[in-house]
Amino acid sequence: MKHNAEVQESRRDGLKWAVVVLLLVMAVVGNTYYADQALLYRVLGVVVLCVAAAALALTTAKGRDLAELAKNAKKEIQRVVWPTRPETVQTTAIVLVAVLVVGLMLWLIDTLLSWAMSGVIG
Repeated sequence: MKHNAEVQESRRDGLKWAVVVLLLVMAVVGNTYYADQALLYRVLGVVVLCVAAAALALTTAKGRDLAELAKNAKKEIQRVVWPTRPETVQTTAIVLVAVLVVGLMLWLIDTLLSWAMSGVIG
């Protein structure tokens, strides 16, 4: 009994995904077909079709999983301890100094090797 319900849900999801793809194709083809219309109307049409496709996609099993993932990601971001402004400025300064030092070292090595090669080649 449970297997039959899963098969029916899978078929419905497949049909929903087909309609999602059809809506997106309609958005692309319609935008091309009505190229002579005002840009505002074409953008509104594409937005409406994309929102309808997204709403339908969220009703599928994978869509519900995606919505749950987004909800969990939002909760996780709220738990992050963000650095303060002084910490950010200090870390940025350290990175910039390190990049400057490494850049100067690489320039010095390149210059020395260039002089050495010039001396060898003549």
